[in-house]
This record gives sequence, structure tokens and C-alpha cells, in this order.
Amino acid sequence: MKNNHVLAVEQKRMPIAIWALTASVFAIGTTEVVMIGLLPTIAKEFSISIASTGWLVTSYAIGVALGGPIVTAFTNNVSRKKLLLAIVSLFVVSNSLAFVSSSFTLLIIARVLSGVAHGVFVGIGANIASSMVSTEKRATAIAIMFTGLTVAMVTGVPLGSYIGQQFGWRFTFGGIAVLGFICLLANQVCLPNDINQAVSIRLQDQFKVLKNKSILLGFSLTLFSFAALFGTFTYLSPLLQSITGFKENQVTLILLFYGVAVAFGNLLGGRFSNKNPAKTLFFLFVVLSITFGFMYALLPYKIPALVLVAIMGFIGFATVPGMQLYVIQLSEKYLQGTEDVSSVLNISAFNVGIALGASIGGMLMSTSLGLSSITLMSAVFSVIAIIMAIITIKRENSFNIKTSNNGI
Repeated sequence: MKNNHVLAVEQKRMPIAIWALTASVFAIGTTEVVMIGLLPTIAKEFSISIASTGWLVTSYAIGVALGGPIVTAFTNNVSRKKLLLAIVSLFVVSNSLAFVSSSFTLLIIARVLSGVAHGVFVGIGANIASSMVSTEKRATAIAIMFTGLTVAMVTGVPLGSYIGQQFGWRFTFGGIAVLGFICLLANQVCLPNDINQAVSIRLQDQFKVLKNKSILLGFSLTLFSFAALFGTFTYLSPLLQSITGFKENQVTLILLFYGVAVAFGNLLGGRFSNKNPAKTLFFLFVVLSITFGFMYALLPYKIPALVLVAIMGFIGFATVPGMQLYVIQLSEKYLQGTEDVSSVLNISAFNVGIALGASIGGMLMSTSLGLSSITLMSAVFSVIAIIMAIITIKRENSFNIKTSNNGI
């Protein structure tokens, strides 16, 4: 009888388990982004400022960035399927808690728990997806799973906001909890029981990834590229309205257009990154930096602005599968057994990069440099990502040559 690895290599179509993971990531992505449209409603109910409700976004990010890696490290010996089912259950519970929240504090707690579920599930799910297919399809499998996030970006905010406005924000989270429960059943049925388990290593060894220069360079690619992307994306609406001259209702359609570009970029980026993710990322970072440079000059013109927004979304999210796969490959190469925790830490790097780009972009808005300077900031972060890519490529090539010579 053939083992699972051989079956995976011979499989022409993506395993159905990857689609179950994708649906779960859609639910998780929706609960993350939907808060953007619910903040005013929540602020009104609890009689607090919009700025105070911003803690609902911050607390979620804390859950992803800190809780995700810690939980992953402590559960290294737990069956991957059991862990994923437990995490989806946590997701259902946290959104149910948000549904019944009678206080802002309880809602904050629910958001932290949802963030933890996000960090663990997306990180480990990416590793599992890449392990269920042949080597030449690993990035594609990750890209398909991350499609759940891109679809959530396009549909999650408008649909969740509509439900919140029509029936109350609690029903948004109630609906997400129901969706999460359906995903729980899908994962129970579709995920195989014998998912490849990472090499079991001690808890203290899990965090050696934070001392490994090669893996840290992998994290830096994610951090700086997403600081670039979200530095501009966070303020895309005011940029398009104030500088390009689009009306508010037109910007809504442009964001939908952007979401479609994001989805295609994510899928094609997976195909591009299957063979050599580091070199693919270098090329994509170069295109991204040029795009932001052109945005600074051409945002006042509507047609060029639309083209550049589409390129930004396409190229920006084409990097995602490659960055996730590259970190997993580095973990397999240097610290076997840390693939899961490295994958989850890379999800943390995404969130740290988003926070960095958004915060510096916000500060630039209030300076004499003006709103358009945000695109230059993104260009600078893209250049830093290019430099990090050059360093990591040279480092890995040098390591491979040294290893080859030692083997002769």
C-alpha cells in the first residue's frame, strides 16, 4: 500500500482538505476585517469614542502576534488534526462570546481569543497545506488556502457591516460563529487523521528560531513588504479622494476592484513561487517599489491611479504564498521541528508589518510632508525588503556551496 506522501505526490488535484482549510481561513479573515465597519456602531452602544474602540483591533493583533506563537510552541506534541479542531472550536467560542458580550471588556477578551485562533490556525494550516501536496505545488497550496483571506477582504467588511447595521453588531459575530461551526464540521470530515507531524523537539528549542539569522531574515521579508503594502492600503481611501479626486461611492467600487486584483495576485503568486520563492520575492519586491514610486507621481491622474492600485494589490499579495513557504523551507533546513512555530511567527510578522506601516503612515499624514508622502514611505519599505531578499539569497547560496564542498 502506498503511503500518504506518495499519494500526495501523485495527486493531480488539490486535496479536499485544503478547501476545508480555505473555508476556515475565510471565516477567520472575516472576523478580523469586519471590525473596520463595526467600530462606529460599537462605540455608540458602549458610549465610548471611536479611538477607544480601536482597542478591539489592537487586542486582536496582540492575540495573533503573541498568543499564536506561544500556543503553537506549547502544543508541538499534539496531533495536528486535534489541534486544528481545538483552535476552530476556540474561534467559535470567541465569536459566540462576542455575540453575547454585555460589556466592552468582555468584547476585548473575545477579540484576543479570536486573534490567538487566527495566529495558530493560519500558521499551522499553511504548513499542513504545503505538506499535503507534491514539492512543486507547495506554494500553490498555500496560495489557495490564503484565498480565504483575500475573499474575506472583498466580502467580509461590506457583508458584516450590512448585517451589523440592519440587525446589530452582535449578529455579525453570531453569524461568524455559525460559519465557524460549519468549518469545524468540514475540517472534522475532510482533514486526514494522519497529518504529517513535525519532529518533536523540546519547548525551549522551539524558540531557537528567534536566534537563527536565516529564519529571521525570512521574517524580515514579510515584515517590511507588508509595512510597505499596508502603509499605503490603510490610507487608500483618503489618498484616492483627496489626491486623485474620486468620490466616496467610487472609492468603494475601487476597493472591490482592488480585492479582485488581490485574489488573482495571491493565486498566481503561489504558482510563481513554487520553485524558488526567494528569487520570486526579490522580483516582486522590485516591482512593488517601482509601483509606489509611480504612485507618488501619478496619483493625481485617475486612469494611472486605478492601474497602479490594481498592480499594488496584485503584486503585494502575490508575495504572500512565497513568504510563507520560504519561512517553512528555512525551518526545515536549519531547525527541523520548528516549522509550525516558524509559520505562526511569520503570521505575527505580517501583523507587525501592518501595524508599522499604518502607524508611520498616520504620523506622516499630520506632517508637512502631506498625504502623498505615504506612498514614498511604502517605496522605502519595499527597498528595504529588496535588500533583505538580496542578503538572504546570498546567505543561502553561500551555505549551499559550503555544504556541497564539505560533502565532497
